[in-house]
Amino acid sequence: MYLFIKKILDHLIAFIGFIVLLPIFLILIILIKLDSKGPVFFKQRRVGKNKKLFNILKFRTMRIDTPKDTPTHLLENPDQWITKMGKFLRKTSLDELPQIINILKGDMSIVGPRPALWNQSDLIEERDKYNVHDLYPGLTGYAQIKGRDELPIKEKAKLDGYYRNHVGLWLDIKIFFGTIVSVFKSDGVVEGGTGTLEKKELDKPKEDE
Repeated sequence: MYLFIKKILDHLIAFIGFIVLLPIFLILIILIKLDSKGPVFFKQRRVGKNKKLFNILKFRTMRIDTPKDTPTHLLENPDQWITKMGKFLRKTSLDELPQIINILKGDMSIVGPRPALWNQSDLIEERDKYNVHDLYPGLTGYAQIKGRDELPIKEKAKLDGYYRNHVGLWLDIKIFFGTIVSVFKSDGVVEGGTGTLEKKELDKPKEDE
């Protein structure tokens, strides 16, 4: 029952959000065009509900010659591909705003597992273990308030699985406001940093036995 209500709320909140945020949209569009050559929006194939592919929308944050369909954490020295405006957009998560359009189109929810790249087989396979693809992907999710870029793939999938099994209004509210706090604090934002916590543990000097 809640999933049906959730879909209605998604469309209602996304519509109101689009109207309220329209001036910010226009300002960002102008700044992106002034900062670098290329389109304002970036489209990329992502995995949606029941593994149906869709084109996610973002404000473009990278140069137009960046390797396509490659997760940021797999790029060598990802900072070299990110524009000046792109660094600001990513740090503040404003690059995700166009996904309000994806929500209005019915591709996404406000809260749900972040959609994997179509070729991100490691994350897709891990999520299959928890039936995560039963849900619509989200603008934000449980993993986003629990570590975001720093989390290894297996931990992300496990958190997405927790959300899938406990989805409800209170949890969605907790994630929504937790995301706002994380954005202001820039928690877990690490360019090319998927699995950073895991890497830190591996890089720690071992104590003498």
